Amino acid sequence: MTLVDLSTPPAGPAPTSGLLDALPRRVALTLPELRCAADHAGGAPLPFDAVEPDAPADGPAGGLESRLGRSRGSAEAEARRTVMDALHPPATSLARRGLLVDGALEEGLAGAIGLLAVPDLALDLDVAVGTGGDGVRARAWHRMAGGAVATLATVDGVVFELAWFAADHWPAELARVAVLPEDHRATGSGVPAHVDLPYELADAAAEAVRSSRPDLLAVLAAQEGATVRGGDGTTYDATEVLDVLAGLSGEVQGRLRALVADTSGEQTTVVGVLSWVLLGDGWHALRTYRDRVGDEARVEVRRVEPADLGPLLAPVLAEVTR
Repeated sequence: MTLVDLSTPPAGPAPTSGLLDALPRRVALTLPELRCAADHAGGAPLPFDAVEPDAPADGPAGGLESRLGRSRGSAEAEARRTVMDALHPPATSLARRGLLVDGALEEGLAGAIGLLAVPDLALDLDVAVGTGGDGVRARAWHRMAGGAVATLATVDGVVFELAWFAADHWPAELARVAVLPEDHRATGSGVPAHVDLPYELADAAAEAVRSSRPDLLAVLAAQEGATVRGGDGTTYDATEVLDVLAGLSGEVQGRLRALVADTSGEQTTVVGVLSWVLLGDGWHALRTYRDRVGDEARVEVRRVEPADLGPLLAPVLAEVTR
């Protein structure tokens, strides 16, 4: 199987290829266009279950909403249906764009959809930024086989970006997934750039905040402060530990999760999971491990940038590609 190096982006196009040939190709497709293209690619399955969020108006939910008012979810579903109904017939719009000619799908597009359906390696990414009604959620599906990668991504479930490229462009494409929205503003964080603490302590602090008992954070900091250490092994006083616990449990503005699976065999096997959390100053990677000395479950929290996503995923992907 092809070995994928995600440590650094490629220096440039291969000598035998032109510049445009070496760059990733991208196509924006609506959900109906994507389904139509998949049908013309031999009925290739898509890497997600596209279920329309429709509910019968005269059902239980409709009855409640007639008395209590529409929920936010119902309003979004209605807006989605309105958008979908206004779209042109997918075969017509694909033909107009030159992606479907005489019933045949454009070769590159057909290959990308085929790769999405039958990969050797699958990487699913779920990114959420913001909270409540102002939050944004993006999902992306990356599939690799034979040194080629195809990706599918969406924010609203109506418009999708389909891209395909050589595997050496994968690091840059992964970094795009973790780039924060332009209107997101970083503030500051009480969490150091690199800190290590017991998993139970982090979990207890999060539970205290969820239970509206932030006063317990000071108690936890006083009792367990000695178990928290910096990346270089330094320790913190109770006040500094309180800032760490408050930041990890109260600053969260988003999260990123990546799931890697081996799909080369008859059965799909999950190989590993990577988790990031968005704090006041940006992304922080979470790595859980068991301390060999005390046989204790711990979590390492390290400040990262979008460009770090590829290198951090590389060891997990290597479990499949080696």
